[in-house]
Amino acid sequence: MTAIQGRRGALDAVVAGGGVVGAATALMLAREGLSVALVEPRHPNAWSPEARDLRVYAFAPDNAGLLEDLGVWAAVRDARAQPYRRMRVWDAAGGDALAFDADTLSRPQLGWIVENALLVDRLWAALPAAGVRLHCPARIEALQQDDAGVQLQLDDGVQLRARFAVAADGAQSALRGLAGIGCTRHDYAQRGLVGFIASEQPHQDTCWQRFLPTGPLAVLPFNGDGDVELQGHISSIVWTLPDAEAVRLLAADEATFNTELTAALGGELGTMRLLSPRAAFPLQRQLAETYIRQQVILVGDAAHAVHPLAGQGVNLGLRDVAALRDTLRKAARHQADPVSPARLARWARTRRSESVVAAHAFDAINRAYSNDAVWPTLLRGHALGIAGKVPPLSRALWRHAAGI
Repeated sequence: MTAIQGRRGALDAVVAGGGVVGAATALMLAREGLSVALVEPRHPNAWSPEARDLRVYAFAPDNAGLLEDLGVWAAVRDARAQPYRRMRVWDAAGGDALAFDADTLSRPQLGWIVENALLVDRLWAALPAAGVRLHCPARIEALQQDDAGVQLQLDDGVQLRARFAVAADGAQSALRGLAGIGCTRHDYAQRGLVGFIASEQPHQDTCWQRFLPTGPLAVLPFNGDGDVELQGHISSIVWTLPDAEAVRLLAADEATFNTELTAALGGELGTMRLLSPRAAFPLQRQLAETYIRQQVILVGDAAHAVHPLAGQGVNLGLRDVAALRDTLRKAARHQADPVSPARLARWARTRRSESVVAAHAFDAINRAYSNDAVWPTLLRGHALGIAGKVPPLSRALWRHAAGI
């Protein structure tokens, strides 16, 4: 695909935000032959194998395929990506577990646990060679739109013109605000407490998730690198808790925290102990009222912030990118304008429909399982067990989460 012809001196696209989704968007657009600039307020910290990023993702196979298409997946996988081969989900109130197994699904793995910092590092490393113009550190201060595209004023005095702009600058997106796009928000009054732990029993390349009345606890296997003693015993936790409980456990001494964490997983992996500092972030559902306004489109958390249940946040964002890539390629096959308003509007409607369904599904699951009322408690564990005992249903559930 050749660059789109717009106003003299104009770019094809400007991407706001250099996180995982923003950097992937800029790289994808450049790989598709468009002229692209990326605007990001802060230089990302270099990833180091000596440190562990507390922010990790359960990375789905379809998004590994996207990064492979962009030429960066091998660099991510070979650095430190922990494949997981099994998943076990159960309710503390009782009932059978829902289990997924790579062998049963005829897959080498179900997915990978990957650090945010590693993904950003490898994506940024690929941007210059792809021809992406980097404006960092810089912020977008003003936006003007007309039929020909957008004009963006940066805080360093630079002006950028482009056929369209992409807001990938997170849940508090400045570009979304400049475009006049509103959001609906729901505060869960919960926080996601994260950290790294070592378990007495090996993690077995398994993602463990136990639903508790206070919220789900996820224990995700992590690559321990050269630490022979702990290899196969290091995991990342994402523990959903009411605000007050999260504050209490952040402040608790390590012995108390370790005891409560071990009990929260029901002793499934034996005694667990902290290996890292703890952190917690507030949880909310946020959905933009539209994913397009004239020539500005939204992707990732700028469009949809969801509950971290099932680790689908970054996966949904990268599916926005993959769908946009497919839209560009379809237009190229038909020798049509890939970023015509009508074409971008169709992409936006489809993505919003899919992400709204996903966001409300995660919300419903969280509400059902973060509940100690009698009837939901009696029913929910059995629902997991039934799903696990019907192979076509369990395969369908996993394929949906994996995006394949």
